[in-house]
Amino acid sequence: MNPSTALARVLVDELARCGLVEAVIAPGSRSTPLALALVSHPDIRTHVRIDERSAAFLALGLARASRRAVALVCTSGTAAANFHPAVLEADQSGVPLLLLTADRPPELRGTGANQTVDQIGLYGSAVRLFTEVGVAEKAPGMVAYWRSLACRAWAATGPDRPGPVHLNLAFRDPLMPDAADPGGFLDDSAEDWPEPLHGRGGGRAWIGRSVAPCEPAPMRLPPVEKGVIVCGDGDYDAIPYLALSARTGWPVLAEPTSNARRADAISAYRHLLACPDFVDRHEPDLVVSVGRPGLSRQLPAYLRRADRHVVVGDPFHFADPVRTATDVVPAVAAPEEAVPDTGWARSWQEAEAAARDAIDRLLDSDEVLSEPRLARDLADQIPNGSLLLAGSSMPIRDLDAAMAARCGARVIGNRGVSGIDGTVSTAVGAALAHQRDGGGGGYALIGDLAMLHDQNGLVIGPGEPRPELAVVVVNNDGGGIFSGLEQVGHPDFERVFGTPHGVSMERVAAMADLPYTRLEWASDLPKALLGEGLRIIEVCTGRVDSALLRRRLQGAVNRAVRGR
Repeated sequence: MNPSTALARVLVDELARCGLVEAVIAPGSRSTPLALALVSHPDIRTHVRIDERSAAFLALGLARASRRAVALVCTSGTAAANFHPAVLEADQSGVPLLLLTADRPPELRGTGANQTVDQIGLYGSAVRLFTEVGVAEKAPGMVAYWRSLACRAWAATGPDRPGPVHLNLAFRDPLMPDAADPGGFLDDSAEDWPEPLHGRGGGRAWIGRSVAPCEPAPMRLPPVEKGVIVCGDGDYDAIPYLALSARTGWPVLAEPTSNARRADAISAYRHLLACPDFVDRHEPDLVVSVGRPGLSRQLPAYLRRADRHVVVGDPFHFADPVRTATDVVPAVAAPEEAVPDTGWARSWQEAEAAARDAIDRLLDSDEVLSEPRLARDLADQIPNGSLLLAGSSMPIRDLDAAMAARCGARVIGNRGVSGIDGTVSTAVGAALAHQRDGGGGGYALIGDLAMLHDQNGLVIGPGEPRPELAVVVVNNDGGGIFSGLEQVGHPDFERVFGTPHGVSMERVAAMADLPYTRLEWASDLPKALLGEGLRIIEVCTGRVDSALLRRRLQGAVNRAVRGR
């Protein structure tokens, strides 16, 4: 067995022993040993994509939905650079990824050799661990090095602080297995090696890890009446915060991707916090926050009003975007003598009921699907067990503004750096992982620019695993988010910010040979969501009309809660 093949097979075998079950491969020559090792391993499901950026976001979606590290393989050169946007998202949102970038051997670097760039530390501080693996040699000790390194890399992806890890692997020719290679993964026919290539007996990992469960000591919260619980974006258990609310009567202000918008959570908080009169009458004494809040401008502004802000999180890596934190703790406990039925609690629930009624009445007054109504109805009508990915920009904000509290569905999004790149690929990966783990259907709500930005995510070759995924695209012919910002008045607004493109999603669907539906009426949404496989549903809207409707919604809520 040649050294490059041995390195790849040993590394992949050890990663599988650690728990690797999914890998995404972008084609290339220098990465041949890794690609062949992955596709031949019986315990790893592989996915092949022609575009490295799409491949990286596919891996991100797989890892985000499954909460397990996914391996990502590419050849040398710009291929590895195309992973970078997904690496940044994985870093900021705490998604475990294992980046295996193939590279030219040291003797070819800095010589002008084809497809050779400096890949050392390519992703900077965005990775939890970087290792230049070195060229494989037929020498004693190599197997222990490769296997222990695989275990260290796997451990570095999480769980204490999940994120991406980068191994840069230099491969010398030959890249293909020897002609006499028997085809087995790691049988002992590699007699020319100075030591056995196989790992520990019984399928055990080279380095065993026993992590004893450790419940952090919670901070006992003070017995205040005017408390608020803010649940921002993040992959954490929302139940303790809903239970805290039930014990204290403190309202839960939950962003959609917190998955805490259930039970009595305040679904209209975004509109309530935009009512100056309401906010002035609801100054909090204490705010408890978890996750990463920041989907609206109103919520960070509200955090500044609290005398005390307790952040639940890692003391070295916690979210505090407006620097109002007074305490950072690993967990919280309700006051010993909490009283849930208070005037403060009733005031929030009454305002929620009034705002919810105002929002629903206005949205239901027109049967033509608007962007906020689409977000509300989609979140409400997908079946229990479903996964919903919300695209950045307006889709996630419309969900935040219009989605009612509900149980039974998981909402995710790329909120780490909030880019629109890779949205389709992320949704495909998330749906594939969700369904592999026994979940229901997958749905995505994205904008037209996100779709055009990642059309390659729809291109799935024959024989590749395919998701059950309905991609609902809001097509307002450009960048709708800018229509609600100060840029709208600039004379060059339409060209520079509006960016109209004139592309129908039907043409995009035809490119990928996918089923397509154009949806106009709200009553037709349940039928449109039916179907199998990967499919596209287009809803055409107007940017100006949508911005006006959002202002009308805020006005309706202002009137509904005035004096409450």
